Amino acid sequence: MTSRTHDAFSFASLLTAAVLYPPVSLSFSTLGICLVGNIVGGLIPDMDQASNKLWDFLPAGNIIGKFGKKLFLSHRTLSHSIIGGYLLFKILEWLLPRILNPSFVDVGLILLSVMIGFVVHLLADFFTEEGIPLLFPLKFRFGFPPIASWRVKTGRWFEKLIVFPGIVAYIIWFSFDNKVTLLKILKLVVK
Repeated sequence: MTSRTHDAFSFASLLTAAVLYPPVSLSFSTLGICLVGNIVGGLIPDMDQASNKLWDFLPAGNIIGKFGKKLFLSHRTLSHSIIGGYLLFKILEWLLPRILNPSFVDVGLILLSVMIGFVVHLLADFFTEEGIPLLFPLKFRFGFPPIASWRVKTGRWFEKLIVFPGIVAYIIWFSFDNKVTLLKILKLVVK
């Protein structure tokens, strides 16, 4: 999937999770960091490519990206696996309370938002022609449907004309259908 599709799918999933499990309290800063963290989480698995948008946010990101992608071995290996997800979770679980002020923001919600983006990225790539190596370092790639040629081809017409617009339509429909719950969540921010 393209980064645009991953961004939309990550946001749709965060929105769904927020409605199904509304937060008890939510500050404006936590909400903002959760939204950004969710999109970042949705892009983290593709940091194994120097062209990833996240590298662009760093000073000299293109240069760092060329070297940084080597940490991930190659595209769709460690960063698209259960081990990669576990490592990311443990790193963020340790790092976030140290770089964010836990008395000012809800670090748990932020961690959850990032991990929703990460997991949804893997889920989306599960439906692509390439599949994902969930059990890395084993070479086997999982995907659905089982016949790879029936899966979504990244950046092609089906993703552009069906998948991405479908996700946008879902976000619009879900937002209108759950506007009361979403407004209650937003009122928590205003307080």
